[in-house]
Amino acid sequence: MKITRNNRILTALGTLVMALTAGALAGCAPSPASAGGGAEEVRLGYFANVTHAPALVGLSEGLFEEALDDVQVKTEVFNAGPAAIEALSAGAIDAAYVGPNPAINTFIQSGGASAHVIAGATSGGASLVVRDGIDGPADLAGTTIASPQLGNTQDVALRSWLAGEGLATSTTGDGDVTVTPTENAQILTLFGKGQLDGAWVPEPWASRLVLEAGAHVLVDEADLWPDGAFPTTVLLVRAEFAAQHPDVVEALLEGHLDALEWLSGHPGDASDVINDALEEYTGKRLPDDVIARALENVTFTADPHAAAFTALVENGVRAGTQKEGSIDGLFDLRALNGLLAGRDAEPVSAAGLGEQ
Repeated sequence: MKITRNNRILTALGTLVMALTAGALAGCAPSPASAGGGAEEVRLGYFANVTHAPALVGLSEGLFEEALDDVQVKTEVFNAGPAAIEALSAGAIDAAYVGPNPAINTFIQSGGASAHVIAGATSGGASLVVRDGIDGPADLAGTTIASPQLGNTQDVALRSWLAGEGLATSTTGDGDVTVTPTENAQILTLFGKGQLDGAWVPEPWASRLVLEAGAHVLVDEADLWPDGAFPTTVLLVRAEFAAQHPDVVEALLEGHLDALEWLSGHPGDASDVINDALEEYTGKRLPDDVIARALENVTFTADPHAAAFTALVENGVRAGTQKEGSIDGLFDLRALNGLLAGRDAEPVSAAGLGEQ
C-alpha cells in the first residue's frame, strides 16, 4: 500500500472553499472511499502538532500502512479543528484527529448524524502563555490574546476560563479581553513582535512561546481538570463512512493503537520521529529543549475521557461558540474496546454518551 501526503497546511478559508465546492458537486461523483463497495482509500486529516503525535508516528512508521493493508491512506494537514470539520462535513475527508470541541460542534449541528468519536489520542498539552507584566487574571483586562481558530478546543477553553474570571469576550473581538483567532505559526511571530499579549495554544506552540519568545505560563489547562486529565485530541470518523466500511475503520483503529503502543515503547526515539514529521510539514525542526518540554506536558492514550465532554459542551455554550444540544451518541467505542480486549488492555468508557 502506498501512502500519499498532501503537504499543504489548509487554512480555514481554504477549507471553506473546498467544503462549498464539495457540497456543490455532491451527487455528481462518488467518493473513492465509497465507490463500488469496498473502500480503496481512507482520507485522514490531522495537524502538525505534538498533540497529534499518534497520527505523525502512525504515518512515519508505516503503522497505518501495515494495518490497512491494500487500502490507501491519503492525508490532509490542518491548522485547527474547525477547518478539519469543514472538510469532514463536506465529505472531503473520512476521518480526522481533532480537538473535542469541534467534534462536539459537528455532532450537535448535524443532530448526531455527522460523525462519531471512535478513540482518544492525546490528553493534556494546552496552556495560556503570556508576556511579562501579566501575572494574574486582573492583568488581562484590555489585552489581546490569541487562540488557534474560532471555536476550536483552545479557543473555547480560553473564553470559558476568562468568563469564569469575570472577563467578558465576544466572537467579534469585543469585551474586556480581545480574543483573536490566529494560525499557530502567526501567533509565534506576532507575539515576538509585541502584537499579542498571550495565547492559549496546544503543544508544541506553548513551549515554543515560552522557550523561544520569552512567554510564561499563566494557566496550565491540566490544573483546571480533575487529576489533570482532559481530552486534547480524539479520533473522529464520518458516520456514513463508518457505516459503509466498518472493516476499514477497525483497521484504522489498529494502526492508531499501534502508534500509541509505539509511543509508549519508544520514549527515547519519539522526539526524533515526531520532530522529523513536524519538519516535513512546517519546514523547520524544533529545538531539542522545545520538543522535550512539549512531550512532558502530554499523555498519549486511547481513552477519549468521555466524562469531560459534558463540561466541554457547557464551556462551548458559555463561550458563545456553539449551540446547545445533546451529545448522546457522540461516542462509538465498540470497535476500539474489541481491539483493546484482544490486546489484554482495559476498556475505555463512553460515560453514557454512546456505545462502548
